[in-house]
Amino acid sequence: MTGLSPPDTHDTQSPSHRPIRLLVLDIDGTVSNSHHEIAAGTVAAVARVRSAGIGVVLASGRRYRDILQVAAALGIDTPLITASGALVKRPSDHVTIFRAAFEPPALAEVLGRIVARGLEPILYTDNYSDGFDFHCRRLPDPASPSGIPGLAEYLVRNQSLARLQPNLDRSPPEGVFAGFTMGPRTTMLELEAELNAACPGRLSLHVIRSPRYLDWMCEIAPAAVNKWTGVMSVAAGLGIEAEAICAVGDDVNDLPMICAAGLGIAMGNATAEVLAAADWVVAGHDDGGIEEVAGIILRPNESLT
Repeated sequence: MTGLSPPDTHDTQSPSHRPIRLLVLDIDGTVSNSHHEIAAGTVAAVARVRSAGIGVVLASGRRYRDILQVAAALGIDTPLITASGALVKRPSDHVTIFRAAFEPPALAEVLGRIVARGLEPILYTDNYSDGFDFHCRRLPDPASPSGIPGLAEYLVRNQSLARLQPNLDRSPPEGVFAGFTMGPRTTMLELEAELNAACPGRLSLHVIRSPRYLDWMCEIAPAAVNKWTGVMSVAAGLGIEAEAICAVGDDVNDLPMICAAGLGIAMGNATAEVLAAADWVVAGHDDGGIEEVAGIILRPNESLT
């Protein structure tokens, strides 16, 4: 980061920064608006950035299959950073560039503690080409989905992409790179603290509000895995240094990349932690924030330091 203080209110002036070679965008709450749509102005802004020779990368907590649709809408063909950095894949041929891996004892500890709390674990494996994305212990009845706290709607909507494994907590599948559970915010924060205490230094955890479902998520990945590590795996292949990267987001799982990038930008709708950490704050996701980002990084060279 450049060390700039974000303005207390939205400002039309722009921060000074080094020329940007790579723009990294979160999706929910950043690229997509509150209706889960991508505005025409956002599509046009991304096209302007790309036409100026600046790379654009998506970094999201979403599954790879979900991000592919967004990438296509924006015309992006760079590697996609999924599951908050735990899986990076190339959309042109679906080749995996990076996949995180849990220490088996840490994963066993996580699963045991999630189930002990009466919650349901969801585990991601890299099976896009096989037609599924995640593993779960059970699926709710679509006619009466209230039996699984916090996850019912998610599982009903995505059950065609699930692999049912009733003994998941005792015998997880090979190749798990990330996972999550859902529930009330207080429960998720308590679980985060419990897992950090039980597995010190072995996990990367985030509690965020689910952008599409009526609950909170505790995202779980191996230690030192986050969106920024995913960004750097892509940037290294492009020969781009951190100082030439602009990262934009709105929630706590965006903090690692917003804090480490040469220019970290928060959306106006971001959480308080992200607003405080960012170099700059733009308009919200419903108010042309990404168009403003494009204007900042495309500003003539004389405004750059």
